Amino acid sequence: MRIIRACYEEGLEAVAVYSDADRLAPHVRAANAAVHIGPPPASESYLNIPKLIAAAKDSGCQAVHPGYGFLSEREAFARAVQDAGLTFVGPPPAAIKAMGDKTEARRRMQAAGIPVVPGTAGPVRDAAEARREAQRLGLPVLLKAASGGGGKGMRLVHALDEIESALRGAHSEAEKAFGAGTVYIEKYLQRPRHIEIQILADRSGRVVSLGERECSIQRRHQKLIEEAPSVAVTPALRRRLGEAATAAAGAVGYLGAGTIEFLLAPTGEFYFLEMNTRIQVEHPVTELVYGVDLVREQLRIAGGEPMRVRGGATGMEPRGHAIECRITAEDPANGFLPAAGKVQYLRVPSGPGIRWDGGVEAGNDVTLYYDPLLAKLLAWGETREMAIRRMRRALRELVIVGLPTSQSFHLRVMDDPDFQRGEIDITYLERVGARLLEAAPPPDLVQAVAVAAAMLADERRSQPLAALGVTGSGGALSVTMSAWLGAARREGLRP
Repeated sequence: MRIIRACYEEGLEAVAVYSDADRLAPHVRAANAAVHIGPPPASESYLNIPKLIAAAKDSGCQAVHPGYGFLSEREAFARAVQDAGLTFVGPPPAAIKAMGDKTEARRRMQAAGIPVVPGTAGPVRDAAEARREAQRLGLPVLLKAASGGGGKGMRLVHALDEIESALRGAHSEAEKAFGAGTVYIEKYLQRPRHIEIQILADRSGRVVSLGERECSIQRRHQKLIEEAPSVAVTPALRRRLGEAATAAAGAVGYLGAGTIEFLLAPTGEFYFLEMNTRIQVEHPVTELVYGVDLVREQLRIAGGEPMRVRGGATGMEPRGHAIECRITAEDPANGFLPAAGKVQYLRVPSGPGIRWDGGVEAGNDVTLYYDPLLAKLLAWGETREMAIRRMRRALRELVIVGLPTSQSFHLRVMDDPDFQRGEIDITYLERVGARLLEAAPPPDLVQAVAVAAAMLADERRSQPLAALGVTGSGGALSVTMSAWLGAARREGLRP
C-alpha cells in the first residue's frame, strides 16, 4: 500500500502481485492491476523469481519495486529484473551482493576503517567450527544469517552445548525466509542500543544522511517500536554516525534508499552491524521528522533523476519526534505467539500527528504463512513527551476485533517509566517484560469495561428473551446478538 500510494503521487501506474492467501488484501484492489502468482507458501509465490518477472513483463511494467521483505535484498532478483530489461527500484546488484552478504559487508567496512562487532570473517561450515569460533570470541554469541534481515535466521547462544541446535535452527529459518542458509557468528555485546542511519544516494554520486532511528525495543531480534531521533544521540555523535554511514554507502557505489545499522555501546562507542539494502519497515519515523517521502525519492532516483533532498553526510536537523509501534497479529500474553483469524472489525485512529500505514481491512483473513505485521501506527509531536502522549491516545482509539494483537503491549510500554525516560537498550524487553505484561490495566479502562458489563447484565434482566434475540421452541434455542451487545463488541469493550 505504501509503494502504491507513492506511485500514484509520482504519476505512475501500479501493478500488484498476490498469492492465494492475499487475494482479498487491500493492495490487490488498490493497484491499477494485480497478477496472481501462486499458492500461499512463499517458495511457490513471493520467492519465485521467474513468476515475478513474468508478471512484470506480461502486465507491461517498466520497473519493479521489491518492497522490504522476501527478495528485497537478493542480488539474483535484482539481476533478473535488469536482465529482463526492467528497472530495479533499488541499488545495483553488485551493491546488494557486497552489503547484503553480512560477512562481505563486514570485510568492506573494516577495510574502510569503520569499526565492526567482533566475529567470524566468513560463514561457519558446521557445528564444530561454530563451537571453536564461539570459544574464541567468548560467550554469549549470535548466530546470524549471512543474507536477509528482520531478525530471521538469528539465534543467541549462551552455552557451547546450544551451538548445534541453534545453528540448525538459524540455517533452516534463513533458508525458508531468504533462500540462502549460510550463517556466521558475532560476539554478543552487553546492553547496547540499536541505532540506524537512513541514507539516500542518487546517480550523481551524492549521498545524504537523514539522521538516526532508535530501534532498541526488540523481541527475538525483531523490532517492535522505533523512534527518531534517539535520546542517546547527540548532534556530535549524529555527525559521526552520518559520516560513517555515507562513507559505507559510497564504498560500494550505492544507489537509492538504504540503512546502515550500528550498535551503540553505553560508553558511546559504535560498531557497524549490517546494511539493509532496501527501504525498511520503520522508514516512516524518518519521514515524519525530516519531511522527506523516502519511497517517492526511491522512485525518482530509479528513474535517473536527482534526489530532492537537501543536506549531506553530516545529516539534517530533526524536527520534533516520531514513534512507530508495529501492530502485529501476536499474543503478548502468550510469548508473542503469532495468531491467525479474521479481522472482524477495525477502527483506525486519526487526529493531529497520527499516521496509519496498514495492510489489512475488516473482513480480511490473517494467516500464518507470512510475517504477522498488520500495520504501523505512528505518532509525531514537537517533543518526545508529546509523541508518547499522542501514541498513547492513538493506541486507545485503535480497535481490532477478531484476533489478538500487540496493541495492549504497546500501551503498557508508553506508560512504562523506563521507556518514558529513554532508558532502553536491546535487552529492554528481557528486563521489564514481565513487569509490563503483569501490570494492571488503566483504571479508566477497567471502569469502562465494568459499566459495559453492568449495562449488558441489566439489559438481559429487564427485557424478554425475544427482545434479546433468543428464539426457538421445543428446547432448541438460538441466540442472535442484541444491538447493544454488538456495539460493545465492535468497540472492544468486552474481552
